[in-house]
This record gives sequence, C-alpha cells and structure tokens, in this order.
Amino acid sequence: GIDTRSLVLHLRTHGAKNGVLSAIDLDEASLLKKAQAVPKMAGLDLAQEVTCAKSYEYKDARRGLPTDGRKTYKVVAYDFGIKRNILDLMRAEGFDVTVVPAKTSAEDVLAMNPDGVFLSNGPGDPEPCTYAIEAARKILGKKPLFGICLGHQIMGLAFGGKTYKLKFGHRGANHPIRFEETGAIEITSQNHGFCVDPNSIDQSKIEITHWNLNDMTVEGMRHKEHPAFCVQYHPEASPGPHDASYLFPRFRKMIEEHAAR
Repeated sequence: GIDTRSLVLHLRTHGAKNGVLSAIDLDEASLLKKAQAVPKMAGLDLAQEVTCAKSYEYKDARRGLPTDGRKTYKVVAYDFGIKRNILDLMRAEGFDVTVVPAKTSAEDVLAMNPDGVFLSNGPGDPEPCTYAIEAARKILGKKPLFGICLGHQIMGLAFGGKTYKLKFGHRGANHPIRFEETGAIEITSQNHGFCVDPNSIDQSKIEITHWNLNDMTVEGMRHKEHPAFCVQYHPEASPGPHDASYLFPRFRKMIEEHAAR
C-alpha cells in the first residue's frame, strides 16, 4: 500500500504531480515513464476537446420553463465543458438556453441577439483559449455576461488580467469564500487548478467580489462599467452546497436591467 499521509505532505510541499495508478503494469520504471509522459496542464487547451460538436437548444424533458408569469429571456451558453445542472438552473430561472461550441465567434453569438451570454466551466489552462478570450472581449458591453470557473478565468483575461497555475488546485465541496458585498461567508464547491492574478486586474474598472479564505485567491469579479460578473467556484451545487445559488437570479436581474435601458 501507500502512505497517504506522507503523499499529502509531499504534495502540499512540492505541489501537484502527475501520477499513475495500475493493477496490471507493476514495474516502477515503466510506471514512472508513463507518468512523465503525461502532458503538463499549463498551456493545455482542453475546452476544445470536451465542447459540443454543434449548437443546440437545451430542453430538459423533466421540467419546462417556469409558469409564474415572468418574461422568458434568451441566453447563449458557451460550452467549455458545461455541467447539466447549470443548464437546469438557467431553465429554472426562466431562460431559453442555446448551447454553442467553444470556438463560436462573438459575431455569430451577437447575430443570435441573446439577452445574455454565459461562459461555462471547463478543464485546462485558460490562456490557450484565445478564441474564447477574444469572443468575451467583443461581447463585453454589448450583452450581459456571466462566467463560472474556466469562464471566470476567460473573463479575467478578457478584462486585461493574467492567470497563473496554482501550486495545488482547489478540489472539493467545502471551500470557504467571503462575499465582499455582504461580508457573508459561503461554503463552495471547487475544482480548478488556475486562478486570476489580482495584481494584474485594473481595480479602477474591475471589482474583486469574492475571496478564498484558505489562500486569499480571487473567487469572483464584476465589471464596474459593463454588465458582467463571474465566479471561480461552482454555484450550481452539483455536487456541493447551495450557498451561492443567488447568482443565477442575479444574472436574471442583470439581464432585466440591461433590457430596460
């Protein structure tokens, strides 16, 4: 067996490492070679590997749009590895959702004339996703924007900031963050290995709205001049706590205010 406590201490000191688990090949030299052959996460664009092949309308057979008399809004969701419960919560908020592939241009999205645009979660390094960063930059100020996880990092880059790889990623369903607007502490689900560098953000234009209380990394931002906000963690609670479920109604409110202009 393996001394898991020793392994945790090693990773905490030296950072995340590639590893191989095998019940077939038991040769240490062979396994080490396989681990060393795994590509580094930094510089790896995985969003284009997991995105949908073509656009589609999300229709959940288990539930329809709410029938409480509220207006329905159209949202275009970029799929960088989107989770189904995000789409379910969008529908529950009264959104008609069209999901588009990661490399869909801003021009094509704007031609659909959505009421809002969503940038999803997904794997990998955000910096190689230049197509998504450029799209977010072009959409900013034209349509309300909301991003989660990788979408948050892409928005940070579109805002003019930089990202960096964490020594070891945030994984699990019990990460405490502080919401600066209210001072509330939220327990959040997280699964990311990159973060937005707060020192790279022009804080005269961008407000950092959420901080991670374990390591004081950026967990949320909003643009002060345009309808755009994002969070690093997973508010859709699938799995995880429901502390941040208010973000989906907040996106709707932003869309309503933008539409009323």
